[in-house]
Amino acid sequence: MTGPPRPVCVLVGAPGSGKTTIGQGLADALGVEFRDTDADIEHLAGKPISEIFVDEGEEHFRTLERAALATALASCTGVLALGGGAVLAEENRAILVGHRVVHLSVELPDAVKRVGLGIGRPLLAINPRATLKHLMDQRRPLYAEVATATVITDGRPPEAIVAEIVPLLKR
Repeated sequence: MTGPPRPVCVLVGAPGSGKTTIGQGLADALGVEFRDTDADIEHLAGKPISEIFVDEGEEHFRTLERAALATALASCTGVLALGGGAVLAEENRAILVGHRVVHLSVELPDAVKRVGLGIGRPLLAINPRATLKHLMDQRRPLYAEVATATVITDGRPPEAIVAEIVPLLKR
């Protein structure tokens, strides 16, 4: 007897940690679907996350994010990437218990190189480098709390990161 569908893996991490790039590569390597809760939210809302933040505010976005995470955890059988701030909600951290959660760890210099200066990232609109550092410092313990594994992404090509994660999932 099998239980409800479950993701093979859930990816968490700061903006610029590689959740989308690594997630797509990992899904390809495993022959499963890739799903991103941010993309789910944009699809349901019919507009980009940056517009949701401007039009309805962060609190509304976080409500949509909680719903998107619950739906994705109950229906995704592939690799699921979460938005960088999804771990902020205690409710989200609680429903991740029992899932294989990989924290893609990144330090500030690499994150800044990867995200640029926050174009399309509403929380990074003002003083992006300082804001990103603050977000990373605030969220790092929360990523660690939900993670069943942590993989360092700094200075590494996506293929090497995927190659490190695949055996972790087969344990």
